[in-house]
Amino acid sequence: MTTAAELWAYRNLIYNLAQRELRSRYKKSILGWAWSLLNPASTLVIFSVVFGVIFSSVAPPTGKSDTESFALYLFCALVVWNFFSGTVNGSISSLQAAGTLLNKVYFPPACPAIANMFTVMLQALIEGGILVAIMLAIGNVGPTFVLFPLLLVCVGLFGLGIGLFVSVYNVYLRDVGYLVSIGMNMLFYATPIVYSAEQAQEALPSWAWTGYKLNPLFHMVDWARDAFYLLRWPGLPSILAVVGVSLGTFLVGTALFNRKARNVIEEL
Repeated sequence: MTTAAELWAYRNLIYNLAQRELRSRYKKSILGWAWSLLNPASTLVIFSVVFGVIFSSVAPPTGKSDTESFALYLFCALVVWNFFSGTVNGSISSLQAAGTLLNKVYFPPACPAIANMFTVMLQALIEGGILVAIMLAIGNVGPTFVLFPLLLVCVGLFGLGIGLFVSVYNVYLRDVGYLVSIGMNMLFYATPIVYSAEQAQEALPSWAWTGYKLNPLFHMVDWARDAFYLLRWPGLPSILAVVGVSLGTFLVGTALFNRKARNVIEEL
């Protein structure tokens, strides 16, 4: 069976794995699903205080008003980053956690990672819904909001491609997981999340700025801020770059995963 056909044949398993993850995520928790709001809210407050107050970072005015809100400007970027990091890190842990089950019954080893992506996507939808509600409350609304589903798909494919690649190699060499943790920390600050792209452009020499823009997350974060905060359509080159890189990363990551996953059950 081809990979796509095999995954489709096991779609019910992916659904059940995602459902099990959602049920167990906040099991025996008093606040339950409220943590899905409290966790990103606490991160937003901390970064807003540190970078918006202490370091005096400022945001441009919103698209339909003169309001300048660094917290909202930051929130647009965090929705993208949280989805990406949750997909990559969750792919590693989900494949390891499925080791016992894979030794008992066969199913495509990519199923746990895909199920994890859908659970993280639900979290991103919640965060995006809160962001939209806030923008509605302050009157910053525009047709660019329709880009959100496409942005989620692109970030999901990009994160899943990387997640599948690192998850299968982490089975053979556990150092990969530690390197990914370090790399994610570096990537967070190499992406204009807690600062603007304009600040990075002013601080970097021209050659470094050219290399800086090669980071795909740079365009994804910029796209999110354009759509939600500035209410302007991203340029066609940016859209093509995001879609092309996301799809390409997913296809390459899946191909490398499938090549190494043939013997992954023995390693798990």
